Amino acid sequence: MMEAEYTTIKPQSSLLDIDMKELWRYRDLIYMYTKRDIVTFYKQTILGPLWFVVQPVLTTVMFMFVFGNLAGISTDGIPGVLFYFSGIIIWNYFADCLNRNSKTFTDNQSVFGKVYFPRLVVPISVTISNLVRFLIQLVLFVVIYLYYIITGAGILPNLYLLLLPLLVLMTAGISLGFGIVFSSLTTKYRDLTFLLQFGVQLWMYITPIIYPLSSISADKQWLIQLNPMTSIIETFKFGALGTGVFSWGWLGYSFGFMTLILFIGIIIFNKIEKSFMDTV
Repeated sequence: MMEAEYTTIKPQSSLLDIDMKELWRYRDLIYMYTKRDIVTFYKQTILGPLWFVVQPVLTTVMFMFVFGNLAGISTDGIPGVLFYFSGIIIWNYFADCLNRNSKTFTDNQSVFGKVYFPRLVVPISVTISNLVRFLIQLVLFVVIYLYYIITGAGILPNLYLLLLPLLVLMTAGISLGFGIVFSSLTTKYRDLTFLLQFGVQLWMYITPIIYPLSSISADKQWLIQLNPMTSIIETFKFGALGTGVFSWGWLGYSFGFMTLILFIGIIIFNKIEKSFMDTV
């Protein structure tokens, strides 16, 4: 006679208790959520997955016209399409992850209220699915990038470009950390959803995407570099385009910020997930 198997569901012993083995056991669910996000996000649109590349291209063209031609903002001698596109693809990944992860509890309340699974599965899957979009946009950037190198546009890539996987990891970590913080708070304070959407738009303008950090006076650059996304985008531009401001110290600051916001996010997330159905 076969012995019955039981699964014991118990509250986490501490706010920082993340059962990595449990997350690994639910890897198929992470894959399913990731696939669902990729397949259904543009399912009922005319262009479908082409929006993965159309959106950053249109944004780049708009930036070139408004900030490059009309406002005359410097691009450090780099062709505008490369300068803006290199910042946009990283920023889009960050902003998309942050905005969607901030709705984890509110968008999934019906599922969370009926079925048990590690709640972190959802924000992790969102971060991974957006990574696929980022990689598609990165391929387009590489195509444009190679064209300018072949035509002798004076682009000088260097070994710092090898830091790209770390930069992507840091971007994912910061967006995931902020996302789960806001997802936890919006279960009680819905106004934060509107505040976040407005805040992300403003955040972009204090990040060197439409202007080079070198255009800021040296005594004020540290204010912009307090933004953890600044050193990430500047490092990518420095490695790929050979221009920009690079600092191991500020990159370390961004890595430390990522660690801290993930730490805080996990604490709040673990606390809220136990009782969010009472307030959502």
